[in-house]
Amino acid sequence: MASKSDPYHPYKDRFTNPQGPGDARPTAMDIIADEDLHGKLTGHVILITGAASGIGIETARALHATGATLYLAVRDVAKGEQVADDVLRSSSDQSAIIKVLPCDLSSLSSVRACAHAFLAQNSTLNILVNNAGIMAVPTRTITTDAHELQFATNYLGHFLLFALLRPALLAAAAASPAFDSRVINVSSLGHRASTLQFADLAFTNGQYTPFGAYGQIKTALIWMANSIQRRYAKHGLTANSLNPGGISTGLQKHMPRETLERFAGDEGVRRSMLSVEQGAATTVWAAVGRVWKGDGGRYLEECGVAERASGNTPYTGFAQHAFDEEGEERLWRISFGLVGVEDDD
Repeated sequence: MASKSDPYHPYKDRFTNPQGPGDARPTAMDIIADEDLHGKLTGHVILITGAASGIGIETARALHATGATLYLAVRDVAKGEQVADDVLRSSSDQSAIIKVLPCDLSSLSSVRACAHAFLAQNSTLNILVNNAGIMAVPTRTITTDAHELQFATNYLGHFLLFALLRPALLAAAAASPAFDSRVINVSSLGHRASTLQFADLAFTNGQYTPFGAYGQIKTALIWMANSIQRRYAKHGLTANSLNPGGISTGLQKHMPRETLERFAGDEGVRRSMLSVEQGAATTVWAAVGRVWKGDGGRYLEECGVAERASGNTPYTGFAQHAFDEEGEERLWRISFGLVGVEDDD
């Protein structure tokens, strides 16, 4: 059970002595149980990107248990359909609806088509989970929209999706004041590698590095959530970003072999690793935790509010540049221009 003495760190005791995947740290399903939300969100609508693999699957499984209607926005529709079938087979609630939408986040036209398809079926959206991502692409790759691939997939596609779904998120907040609408951006520890390189977001100057590019987009996701919180909290729409923790998934496919071997030989790293079920827990806590009603603009990890990183916290904590209102406002303005949507400010 979660501790009630500190609502912003309800599972702190369970993270103090990690023993590796499957230990006492909470799973996504534990969050649903502790929040007493099994079947309680019938009539709500949730959209999750990247729900066909990794922690996205377990995020979908846990949120389906709430009874909400679930939309899985995925690049590979066949895999998305398999996940939907698997979630339904394992669910005690066969009535909760799951639908799959094609969405290639690296393509702005695909994101627009996804948003259009969603809005053709729904006028409200209660929770948007921006979970999809790629990591450390070895060589600089440019999309058909002329954006660097990691920036397009991990950040810009999600920004456009949010921008197009804002009316539905705000409509849901107005219709359901007891449960404010939420945007959840899955960032990572990798944000500590870089702030935004405004002078050259696409790395045209030859300075591309896999983790430098990854770091800036993970910072961008934090900044996006902070900006949403500042603008829309008064309208019942809140936003948080998070580090899901260390999980062994296909996300690491581009990591150098020697790096993976070094991690595998580090006892501290091995013990800190999570199962995919545990790796989805912070996302689900951000999405449905009662403590986040009306609250946001936080960077979360270990199912709690993170603290600023120090020399004693190599695998937890946020970098100083994670909260930079001037940078956040600049990125917000630039992003609207890049996706061709008007800001409603």
